[in-house]
Amino acid sequence: MFRLRSQAGKPFLILALLLVAWLILPPTIKRLGKNALYEFQAPSAILASGVEDIGSYWSVRTRSKRDLIETGKELSRLNALYRVQAGETTALREYNLRLRDLLDMPPSPGFRYEVAQVVRRDLSNWWQRLIIRKGRDSGIVPGAGVIFDGGVVGRVREVYAYTSTVELLSSRTFRMAAHFEGDTRPVRYEGIPVPSLRNPKGSVRDVPSDLFASPEDPLSLVSSYLGGVFPDGLHIGEVRFLETDSSGLFQQGSVILNERLLDLHEVTVLIPADAVAEEIFNQSP
Repeated sequence: MFRLRSQAGKPFLILALLLVAWLILPPTIKRLGKNALYEFQAPSAILASGVEDIGSYWSVRTRSKRDLIETGKELSRLNALYRVQAGETTALREYNLRLRDLLDMPPSPGFRYEVAQVVRRDLSNWWQRLIIRKGRDSGIVPGAGVIFDGGVVGRVREVYAYTSTVELLSSRTFRMAAHFEGDTRPVRYEGIPVPSLRNPKGSVRDVPSDLFASPEDPLSLVSSYLGGVFPDGLHIGEVRFLETDSSGLFQQGSVILNERLLDLHEVTVLIPADAVAEEIFNQSP
């Protein structure tokens, strides 16, 4: 009986010894071990993403010619619309540059856009992150902003050889400068944990007391250039209710985020394109 009890307790003893050994290891060795384990697992995620791409390719090959022709026509219409919008964007950018010259304002940091595919999603109450299929080989840097056509996605947290980890906007450790559309006063956005992953949310703090929000007339929260990571005006979410915070001087409220954050297939990484942007990224948390 004693031998059986001792054998049953061996796994717990081994686990305890491993935990103690891990706690006394120097942080440098822990970091190297973590990076080595991640780089070892990365090919499996990339392979799974490649298999998914092959499946998508053959699913398109099985479609009829009529469906492909209709899809081509729709893409042609979308390309024409995008060309018009690109022209409007160029005109607005030139107008913005002229205003900055007149007001003698410093130039805003430039970015290079790198499109990356999402290979894995870690979505839970503790982890809110994506794994994308681009890393140091594509010039991705830690702290770079990540966006999609619906607005802000998050920020690059860790960069490896061929993959990167993106901390989502809904993560409890995510922070960024923001402001409301039509109001330039800065506020602070924070991610908050939610029990249901179907309704990603965040919170906004330090809101001026003269602003009002309601479900019928919500406020649109957008990114601020003051953070140095995102361009100004990218959509973050909607605020439908504000209440006075504990200080009594400002307001706070919940931010309803885009549900598409939980089902993204491609994102765009904002890589700093000049020395000014690099300096801002090095100073950002």
